Amino acid sequence: MDDTASQLKKFQKELSTGTVSLVLLAVLGQSRQPLYGYQIAKQLEQAGEGVLAGKQSALYPVLRNLEGAGLLASEVEPSVSGPPRRYYRITKFGREVLREWTAAWNASRDSVDKVLQGEL
Repeated sequence: MDDTASQLKKFQKELSTGTVSLVLLAVLGQSRQPLYGYQIAKQLEQAGEGVLAGKQSALYPVLRNLEGAGLLASEVEPSVSGPPRRYYRITKFGREVLREWTAAWNASRDSVDKVLQGEL
C-alpha cells in the first residue's frame, strides 16, 4: 500500500505537468533579456521547490515544446566557459498565450481555494 509520501510525490508530479509551461513563460515574460536553461532553473529555485522540485532536466523538453508552438524563440551563442548556450526569449504570441494561461490559472486557483476552504 502507498504511504502519504508517495501519494504526495505522485500529486506533485501531476500538478507540475501543467504548471511548468506557465511558469517558464512567466519567467521569460518578466525577463528583460533572453535567458538560458540554467538561468531559468535558478530563478525557479528561488521561487521555491514546488515548480521543478529539483528536476532541472525536466525544463528542457518543455522549453523545446514551447518553442515548437511558437511561444518562445531561441538562439545559440558561444560560451567562454564550455559549450554554446541556447538563449530563450518569449515571442509576441507567447505573451498573448501567457495572459490567457494566467487568467485560466487564477480562475482555477480561486475555485480550488474556495472548495478547500469550505466556501461552497
